[in-house]
Amino acid sequence: MLELNDQNFEEEIKKAKKPVLIDFWASWCQPCFILGPILEKVAEDYKDRLILAKVNLDGASNLAQKYQVDRIPMVALFNQGKPVGAFVGVMPEKAVKEIVDKMLEDAKSKEEGESEEDKSSSSPFATAREGKEDIEKIIQFYQEYAKTNGFKLNPSREVVERLIKGLLENEKKYGARYCPCRRVTGNKEEDKGKICPCQWHREEIERDGHCFCGLFVRE
Repeated sequence: MLELNDQNFEEEIKKAKKPVLIDFWASWCQPCFILGPILEKVAEDYKDRLILAKVNLDGASNLAQKYQVDRIPMVALFNQGKPVGAFVGVMPEKAVKEIVDKMLEDAKSKEEGESEEDKSSSSPFATAREGKEDIEKIIQFYQEYAKTNGFKLNPSREVVERLIKGLLENEKKYGARYCPCRRVTGNKEEDKGKICPCQWHREEIERDGHCFCGLFVRE
């Protein structure tokens, strides 16, 4: 797996023999740590088709500005040094594979003949597929996360959807899916533990039978 930064990014992606799937992340972003292992699994399954690389934005401010990475985790595919597409947010493995398949198809099409429209696009990721907008995929991810960790989602669909919408509103406003039931200060270091699943949810489920906001409940 490649570790990329402001200094080596352009050189590494241009000389890569296969498309490069890039995980833009940061140390304060809890969803990034959830998505990371999923991407590693996908990269292993697709090892004949792509290379996985990571960019820690804590030390790559120039890349963040150049490629307009204003929400993370963002995952982008580059081919022959050029961006093909991207998606934002945590998704289950199946959804990630579906998007990666589509981006690889787009990469192949561009190799065969890039259109003038492709060349003149004002933003490299203007057509990025944003996982935050797909409530069903987010619910699916949290269901899988809960099952893996020995608890479950709140059985009330209404409650779950309301909480997911609150997470998405916070992502839109603050750049991350902060728990809608906790106060967001604007200090990323102070607030990082409030990104769902928050740092207190396991303790709260064990003690109270549910996490503070009620998204997860005890089996």
